[in-house]
Amino acid sequence: MIPVFDDWRAVPTEWKGGAVALGNFDGVHRGHQALLATAKEHAGKLGAPVLALTFEPHPRGFFVPDTGPFRLTLPPAKTRLLAEHGVQAVLAQHFDAAFAALPAEAFVADVLLKGLGARHVVCGYDFTFGTRRSGNVEMLRAEGKARGFGVTVLDPVMREGEIYSSTRIREALRAGWITEAAGLLGHSWEIEGTVELGDQRGRTIGFPTANVDLGEHLRPRFGVYAVRALVDGSWRDGVANLGKRPTFGKLKENFEVHLFDFAGDLYGKVLRVAMVDFIRPEMKFAGLDQLKAQIAADGEAARRVLNAAH
Repeated sequence: MIPVFDDWRAVPTEWKGGAVALGNFDGVHRGHQALLATAKEHAGKLGAPVLALTFEPHPRGFFVPDTGPFRLTLPPAKTRLLAEHGVQAVLAQHFDAAFAALPAEAFVADVLLKGLGARHVVCGYDFTFGTRRSGNVEMLRAEGKARGFGVTVLDPVMREGEIYSSTRIREALRAGWITEAAGLLGHSWEIEGTVELGDQRGRTIGFPTANVDLGEHLRPRFGVYAVRALVDGSWRDGVANLGKRPTFGKLKENFEVHLFDFAGDLYGKVLRVAMVDFIRPEMKFAGLDQLKAQIAADGEAARRVLNAAH
């Protein structure tokens, strides 16, 4: 795993003087990937490291605390994806009231220059920074010219006239359009969480499930999904239910994953679950027999989807 620092004052000397990609990078989608590739290119020309500067918690969660879960990637997944796209270290700057109040000029002078020693920065056309978003790309270009660091601003990265954006991906997931979301991301969308002790009802009806903590992940459309889960280094096929299990009158959201032909103990492990496709919306059943029949049908549907996707 690449090094992650949570404050600009904590970045050691060996990680200073590089090319820095700026952004929240929620999802690390195709637009982000173009930005990271540009940062990597400039780092190569400078013979310098590639860093990503991002913010934790996500500023949206800080400014609108009752916004509800909306994250496409939580920190471990985001760091892993950034590393896959050439980032060598991450400053996941702790975002609190003090940092939110930082003037735009101080963001450049303290964070980018003193903290990171940035020689080149790369950001998107809509990047803003500093208190009340007072800094923008025009200011960044002017500061770069005055202070001697390079600035590259990426135009919107488009697909068929549509901008790749985290907002668009969230909309697709909430509609259950999993393959559409994966196309925009450039990779499968995953839920990664600790397997918790559930009510163990699944094993009593022959379908044991791993109850995965959803955390701050965005909630996609409630229903049944074909999935793959990473277990002890290998991907295994399965079927998952996300919702409130109306048949049992539950109110808490659950993400229950049944892995095909698997008989192991997953409690306490962190499970990465890649969502492959949406099978059906959440339903309420008249009784246990109807539920068991539907679970069996869902499993067969998931197997067909996954076999076709292999």
